[in-house]
Amino acid sequence: MSQSVVIVGAGGHAKVCIELLRATGVPVACCIGGADSKEFCLDVAVLKGDHHLATLRERGHELAFVAIGSNALRQRLAATVRALGFNLVNAISPNAVVSHSARLGTGIAIMAGAVINADATIGDLSIINTLASVDHDGTIGEAVHIAPHCGLAGNVHVATRAFLGVGCKVLPGVFIGADAVAGAGSVIISNVAPNARIVGVPAKNLKERT
Repeated sequence: MSQSVVIVGAGGHAKVCIELLRATGVPVACCIGGADSKEFCLDVAVLKGDHHLATLRERGHELAFVAIGSNALRQRLAATVRALGFNLVNAISPNAVVSHSARLGTGIAIMAGAVINADATIGDLSIINTLASVDHDGTIGEAVHIAPHCGLAGNVHVATRAFLGVGCKVLPGVFIGADAVAGAGSVIISNVAPNARIVGVPAKNLKERT
């Protein structure tokens, strides 16, 4: 079985995750992209079309990483990859600070400068982006994206597929519902309903997403 990782995705997020994996000594086999993808992602060859996944699995590849920015799409593709028999790996920067008591899922990306503090939980397929922080006892659900420079205080819970834009700040104990989206720079001082779209200082609800 090959120990090199198949990257599902061939865009900017894939570039960062390739470098995260290589920084920890993990080799990358190839990227899986769409019909309009470039021939290479950094210096990694791109195979166009998800049908290549089954072929790669048959040839002995068993490790994969889904490097897609869209939370819902990342979750769906991960299900496909797992169904084919791949194991998802983590891409964690050696320049991130991750508490020994933190609980980490699979298929997650933790970028350079990120901080995960004591007893925090990071769910499968989540992204903790550059210089973002999740403080003590925080819970990040599956396929969440915490964008660069976000700061989450202690005991914050972010539910499945929610997205916090660049520079969001979240006060202690706040619950953010599934599929909620917070605009860049939002200061979130109270609970956020599922599917809500919020923005501002303090953050206010704009509308319900459909």
